[in-house]
Amino acid sequence: MTSMESDKCWQECMDVAVQIARSAGQVVREAVKQEKRVSTKSTPADLVTEADHQVEELIISTLRERFPSHRFIGEESSAAGEKCILTDSPTWIIDPIDGTCNFVHSFPMVAVSIGFAVKKELEFGVIYHCFEETLYTARKGQGAFCNGLRLQVSKEKDVSKALILTEIGAKRDPKTLKIFSGNIEKLLSAPAHGVRIIGSSTLALCQVATGAADAYYQYGLHCWDIAAAAVIIREAGGVVIDTSGGPLDLMSRRVVAAGSQEIASYIVQQLQPISYERDDNGHSTQ
Repeated sequence: MTSMESDKCWQECMDVAVQIARSAGQVVREAVKQEKRVSTKSTPADLVTEADHQVEELIISTLRERFPSHRFIGEESSAAGEKCILTDSPTWIIDPIDGTCNFVHSFPMVAVSIGFAVKKELEFGVIYHCFEETLYTARKGQGAFCNGLRLQVSKEKDVSKALILTEIGAKRDPKTLKIFSGNIEKLLSAPAHGVRIIGSSTLALCQVATGAADAYYQYGLHCWDIAAAAVIIREAGGVVIDTSGGPLDLMSRRVVAAGSQEIASYIVQQLQPISYERDDNGHSTQ
């Protein structure tokens, strides 16, 4: 496939992703009005609903019919035991309902996230805010947009003027909670303007892309939380790296994103790590 042919193909994929994200978002908006059947996965705080499964099946079945040679990594299929391995093949990385706990409580910070990688490189990302009907999109080398308007990160370099977002992962044991609260305390003592938790990793990351927030960090998120958002932040001029300060490792379950390298580096220096099993091979990351 020539570069021009691949460019046209990936653009077609992105156009389809936008259509599917909107359709999935409509399903989520209807489902939130219904009685929800809720169960748990890895911990009592790691929730899943029938809607999660239904929306993922809708997305993957539609994409598979259109692109039968492509591979898929989905949150619920991975939870059911499918291997979460990124290869060189065109791969869709899908979170059908990001913010499931929010969804269960009808708290309106819920998104559909669809990322796409080729040769293990992220090509584009589509994130749809189900309740605000806001569409975030980006394609590598072509900029990031929200409902068609170009996005630009804040470029703030001074942490004392920064608003920082984070999320707590599924682990709630005393040691993890102590490290989590200690990391927040360090950043508040910087002193940052504030630290916020909104219950949706993908939408929090989108706030960095829009410039509404200056940084985001987390231990315990998954590749489907990061994939689409990483493209959007980078194309908006931001930085997305590992919590060690090195390049982003999509399967490591940890990330620092910021509107400037200065704030990203500052956060990296402050964080005490929390260990989680990798998405791809079950080995823990430190």
